[in-house]
Amino acid sequence: MIDDHFPPPTTRSPLDAESDRLAWRLAVDAAGVGVFVWDLVTGELRWDDRMFELFGLAEDDFGGTIEAFNRRLHPDDLGRVSDALQRAIATCGDYAAEYRVVLPDGRLRWIEARGHAFADEPDGLPVRLVGASYDTTDAREGDARVGRVLEAMPSAFFQLDRDWHFTYVNSEAERLLGSSRVHLIGTAIWEAFPSSVGSSFETHYRSAVESGEPVTFEAYHPAPLRAWYEVRAWPSPEGLAVYFVDITARREARAELDRSAHRLALLASVSEALTATLDPTEGVSRLATQLVPELADWCLVTLVEDPNATDWRRGLRDVGWSHRDPDMAQTLRDYAGRRLQAMTDSSYLAEAIREMTPVLMGSSATEAVAAVLVPGVARDRLRELAPFSAVIVPLRARGRTVGVVSAFRGIHRTAFAAEDVSLLEDIGARAALALDNARLYESQRDVAEALQRSILTAPPRREGLQVVTRYTPAGDVARIGGDWYDAFLQGDASDGAQDVVVVVGDVVGHDVEAAAAMGQVRGLLRGIAVHSGDAPAAILSGLDTVMESLQLETTATAVVARFEQAPATRGRTGRALLRWSHAGHPPGLLVDPDGTVTRLVDDDANDLLLGFDPAADRHEGAVALQPGATLVLYTDGLVERRDRDIDDGIQSLMRLLADVCPTTSDLDELSDRLLESMASDEQEDDIALLVVRWAPEGP
Repeated sequence: MIDDHFPPPTTRSPLDAESDRLAWRLAVDAAGVGVFVWDLVTGELRWDDRMFELFGLAEDDFGGTIEAFNRRLHPDDLGRVSDALQRAIATCGDYAAEYRVVLPDGRLRWIEARGHAFADEPDGLPVRLVGASYDTTDAREGDARVGRVLEAMPSAFFQLDRDWHFTYVNSEAERLLGSSRVHLIGTAIWEAFPSSVGSSFETHYRSAVESGEPVTFEAYHPAPLRAWYEVRAWPSPEGLAVYFVDITARREARAELDRSAHRLALLASVSEALTATLDPTEGVSRLATQLVPELADWCLVTLVEDPNATDWRRGLRDVGWSHRDPDMAQTLRDYAGRRLQAMTDSSYLAEAIREMTPVLMGSSATEAVAAVLVPGVARDRLRELAPFSAVIVPLRARGRTVGVVSAFRGIHRTAFAAEDVSLLEDIGARAALALDNARLYESQRDVAEALQRSILTAPPRREGLQVVTRYTPAGDVARIGGDWYDAFLQGDASDGAQDVVVVVGDVVGHDVEAAAAMGQVRGLLRGIAVHSGDAPAAILSGLDTVMESLQLETTATAVVARFEQAPATRGRTGRALLRWSHAGHPPGLLVDPDGTVTRLVDDDANDLLLGFDPAADRHEGAVALQPGATLVLYTDGLVERRDRDIDDGIQSLMRLLADVCPTTSDLDELSDRLLESMASDEQEDDIALLVVRWAPEGP
């Protein structure tokens, strides 16, 4: 039997590559071998000059078809040759035949032919059959010619007899087998190469002999050859002919290409997973699951939250871990919860952070890690996890360490090597940048959102008016923007006749600059309204003028409404007048106690946005309120989203208000229902909402 490591007789077809063609042509010319090509598509059969000599024909006497060839065959050989040709075509395989031809003068000549059917595409139908023929009439001369061809060919070749003894070995086979023909000829292949016994070489060789069919395969032969071979073996009555080539370099190149492709795919997968979230903790958790089991049996990811902590352990937090074995998940969780406080100052984690370089433990990782843990539960859990090798990689971004990845493999897996460290460093660099970006974003978002919420003050209390406000930031991108609401008192407090002014506005943009501009515009509007005591339209005109004077490079929409109350008299409930003005803002909605919803402005009557033209006309509306009437002001984030334009959204809001407003006495509940029903799960814009109810008999 022939082990997977025997010189796999792989014959590269001599006509496959240009260099082989040249070598083959030289060999053929030297040996007097004719070459033929049968085009299976057109039916054309082409011969070289030597073929015409073998058949005793001039080129003009040959019809160039298989039928013309058949007419030259001895009748007794025609069926056998035709069967051999059809078998090669049907299997896209090899062709071999020995036959007699009838020469023009009536003499017979024996011809030996070998060939192969080729397809243009893998697994495609054969399109041509290429082969060579030579005169075997004089067996001794014919053997010599064949020997010269075999010696000249670039592929290794040897012949085995029926008892598996070497009968011929060419010079290339001597080189690849590392043994001379003097030592090999007469020796059984199983004796010369005992490691081939029981291998795929023996399996394929015996299969070819038993079936009578050629075989082609690739296999690795162990010592003493230690190489990959491509092998083609043809059975014959005399034994087995084997062609083979060393493909070790080709296999290694293919394996390296596969490793590179896998590396790039893993890097892309990690990058995609980490950039899909701006939550640092979630990103770390995703990193752990990306590495297991692809690169490690289990791993932990640690965030460096305070690099300046007096005790370095207090500045770290294990926030992500994963194990390929679900049964070990709880053990790993226990270890992650205890290991940092159990580490000594000489731990591998401290070393990776301090030296800012990876730490590789190629073996005995359990003992190495246990040695830097104080006795206790953490050390016990580590021994249960039983790592054999480990790599600790610091995650560095913008000149600082933001985290550490600790990857571990068990004893049944190949130990970590330098190339694994290199890959983990590449992954770590991408992970560090993504994590640092997420942390910077989170910090900026929290500061800006806190700033924005600090500006959005609580509404004033006024008898007869209920005022409720809501603000929800966008779910994506930056969670800050230019949406705002406001409610404040206007007029002289000494006479108790102050009005309540409410405002909802939206400065263009969704970033820190928009939030800052919103703060300026909101403050100016509030100051103008309180100082001047003007009505809504005059307030907006004054704001436009001041924005131009102060050169505020921004634009905004706004709606300003004022509740003007007349004091109650004996036997009469206090009355209220609502006055409003719009500056390009979505229309305010007034809901009567019976559920009738009125738009306070139509699209064609909506005034110009703020920040364009201080001289623009500003219009104002007014209506006496019925007790129980509700005013709803909002920004476009409530009614507009990707799958719904703003007009459809306003109509939906009006229908919703007509349905729920008359039956909902609690404005907090009403506001929450509006947000729940109108906002999408993936909110794309900020929402500011202000709801006011005139309830003179209410609280």
